[in-house]
Amino acid sequence: MTAEQSRRERSKLQKRARIFTAARTLFAQHGYAAVTTQQVAEHADVAAGTVFRYAATKAELLLMVFNADFRACVERGLAEAAGVSPPTAAIWTALAPTLAAAAARPADTAAYQRELIFGEAADPHRAEGLAIVAHLEEGIARLLAGEHPGDDAHSAARAVFACAHVVLVRASTGGDLSAAQLQVQIEQIVAGWDRRTIRAADMSRTAKRAIPAGEKES
Repeated sequence: MTAEQSRRERSKLQKRARIFTAARTLFAQHGYAAVTTQQVAEHADVAAGTVFRYAATKAELLLMVFNADFRACVERGLAEAAGVSPPTAAIWTALAPTLAAAAARPADTAAYQRELIFGEAADPHRAEGLAIVAHLEEGIARLLAGEHPGDDAHSAARAVFACAHVVLVRASTGGDLSAAQLQVQIEQIVAGWDRRTIRAADMSRTAKRAIPAGEKES
C-alpha cells in the first residue's frame, strides 16, 4: 500500500467513525424516528452524500450503531452466564444485558429488531447483526449442551431467541409480554429440551440392550 492509499484509508476510517459517533449520539438524544440523515451528516461534519457511502439508508445507520451495542451486550451476557446453573438461570443471565439495554430505549430497540428480521437482504450491516444473533444462539446452545451442542440444543436456542425477539419488539408497543413471561417461556423450552434429551438417551440404551450377545452395533 502506497502512502497515498494509506492516507485515503485513514480518511475513510475517520469519516466512518465520525458518522457512527454522530448517529449514535443523535439516536440516543432524540430517538431513531426523529433523526434525519442530514442531521447525522451535519453532526459528523461531512456531506450528506458521504453518509450514504457508509450506510445507504437511515435504517442501515441504525443497524451500524445498534450492532455495536448488541454485540457488547451479547459478549457480556455470555461471559457472565459461564458457570451459572441451572440452564434456565444461565440463559436468563446471558440475555439480561440485552434486555436491560432494550428497556432503556424500547422504541429504537424495536426498530433495530425489525430491521434485523425484515431488512434488506443485501445490507452488510444486517448481515453483521444476524451474525451476532447466530453467535448468541450458539452460546445459548452451549449453555444447554456443552461445547458440542447437537441439533436439538440449537433448535432450543433458536426458540429462546425467537421469544426474546418478540419481547424486544413489543416493548415499544405496550404489549403485555413481560420479562416474567419470557422467563416462563425459557423454562418451558428448556424443559422440552430436557425431556427430548432424556428420551433420546433412553432409546439409545434400549437399542443397545436389544443387540444380541456377541454381535456388534453397526
